[in-house]
Amino acid sequence: MIANTNLQHGRETEMTLLSSIANIAPALKTPRLRAVEVITSRLTNADEEEVLNFLSRRPIHTVAMVGFIHDNGLVSALNRGTFYGCRNYEGQLEGVALIGHATLLETTSDRAQEALAEVAQTCTSAHMIMGEREQINGFWEHYAEAGQGMRQACSECLFELNWPIEALQAVPDLKLATLAELDQVVPLQAELAFAESGINPLERDPEGFRQRCARRIEQGRTWIWLEAGEIVFKADVVSDTPSVIYLEGVWTNPNRRSQGYGLRCLSQLGRTFLCRAKSVCVLVNEKNELAQKFYQRAGYKLRAVYDTIFLN
Repeated sequence: MIANTNLQHGRETEMTLLSSIANIAPALKTPRLRAVEVITSRLTNADEEEVLNFLSRRPIHTVAMVGFIHDNGLVSALNRGTFYGCRNYEGQLEGVALIGHATLLETTSDRAQEALAEVAQTCTSAHMIMGEREQINGFWEHYAEAGQGMRQACSECLFELNWPIEALQAVPDLKLATLAELDQVVPLQAELAFAESGINPLERDPEGFRQRCARRIEQGRTWIWLEAGEIVFKADVVSDTPSVIYLEGVWTNPNRRSQGYGLRCLSQLGRTFLCRAKSVCVLVNEKNELAQKFYQRAGYKLRAVYDTIFLN
């Protein structure tokens, strides 16, 4: 089995993506009309219903933002960023973005991508930009002119699980983690974060990282299988919405891989989650063919390709 869905950020992937973005991102020298066509502003909690309606059109692509809104509201320090909306002069939304530690966006026009990119350029503490390849390419074309530089990049495959799925042997001991297991969960999650981004959160922000792991446990989002006091399997629900549940941090103990443990756990979680949501999705590094085959065996289908850009 595999250690993480976002492992193996090969230099080849990074250079390919860098080259692709460089080819589409020359500085635009001609006058722009976009500035007089749309208006960008911070969103407030009063905008929540409108924003959720806008994001509901493509639920598997907006699940992360919707999850933040359901958990924290549009305005909260827990979002680790600020939600912005981009409207045309009829007042209709053409784009929504969370700009901050993780920058996420959903747009329906090129001008909305440009307007939101200009706002993102003013955020100097961003860690990464992530989204569907077509949207990230358009966004980066404008952001790169005056935004933070790219530290590394990777491409990921978005997989989705729907009914029907095969029922494998049950795992009776698969359960929600408690704070009693926090000391075991934290180093595992830090290991996965380091493999994904190249930054160890226990060195960068140990207290904050531990608090975020604890909050996820308190929310009932961290699933583990313990055997003889040792974690055999772990998976985190990052976003839990009525339409989509987004999984991350899927991990199987190295001593138990290739024995079917991870597949059984993932199958059981899938059946549990699909009883309350329409689908389950996960991102898998494009270079990690082993992980892709694992999710395909569990019934997941490829839906899109995503790009993640880690910033200086």
